[in-house]
Amino acid sequence: MNLEHLNLFVRIATLQNISQAGADLGLSAAVASAQLQKLESTLGVRLLHRSTRNVTLSEEGEAFLPHAKEVLASAEAARAAVGAGSSAPSGTLRMTASASFGRQHLIPAIASFMEKFEQVEVDLRLSDTIVDLVEGGFDLALRNAPLKDSTLVARRLARDRRIICASPDYLQKHGTPEHPQDLTRHYSVSLHTVDCWSFTTPDGPLQVHPLTRFRTDNGEAMRDACCAGLGVTINSTWNCYQHLRDGRLVEVLADYSLEHEAGVWAVYPTSRLLAPKVRAMIDHLLAWFGDTPYWDRPQ
Repeated sequence: MNLEHLNLFVRIATLQNISQAGADLGLSAAVASAQLQKLESTLGVRLLHRSTRNVTLSEEGEAFLPHAKEVLASAEAARAAVGAGSSAPSGTLRMTASASFGRQHLIPAIASFMEKFEQVEVDLRLSDTIVDLVEGGFDLALRNAPLKDSTLVARRLARDRRIICASPDYLQKHGTPEHPQDLTRHYSVSLHTVDCWSFTTPDGPLQVHPLTRFRTDNGEAMRDACCAGLGVTINSTWNCYQHLRDGRLVEVLADYSLEHEAGVWAVYPTSRLLAPKVRAMIDHLLAWFGDTPYWDRPQ
């Protein structure tokens, strides 16, 4: 069975578009259609239902898809097993990351990586939605959220320190909170997924529900709304360090730690041995961020 045909089928199943899947693999729409037909002919079944606008998996295609992914993963693991010690990183590295972190910090790191490894192409998808790595065909993800999927391996790249901050104008108008409980009398700027703020205090854990005035699903928008004086917010220092340095934002409640400390993680499927390109990217990112990331270093 042709591995290239299997790879094309998995991409089509993911994108639900033959032309786009073919383009991702450097194939014309006609060649992609011909290869798919050869695969269906080999198997003796129809894998896809085609229409003028999109394609969907047939019942047989649904049943075949996980096996196709497993064959491709095994082939990749076999190549990595015999080539990890000698092969230079090459090929397309498919990555995904949160939109805010990716734009601010991952693009410069990738640019440096691609100067060093000229045989690697990078396909980066930015989204604040947690995507399925296996379903999406990704080699690597960078995440700031807790790891819940036990089928994934996570390598911590950097600390994600989170603080409470507000704009000087907001604090001048509404006062500066001195204790976490004071936040119940302040407006907050929050992400849609955050309903309460949890602190560690000398008296034990404390959960606070500020008055939510503005919600968003994007970290940069949350930071900018805070700069505009819409309220107090929890922000990652990687997202607001420049605003703290130039005075657009001010840290408050510095003596009270948030209960959960997060991290920036490199995540990949456990079912795969690390290909040279993936291992090289993880090592590069570890060196790029360092023991103390540049956003937490003294100015």
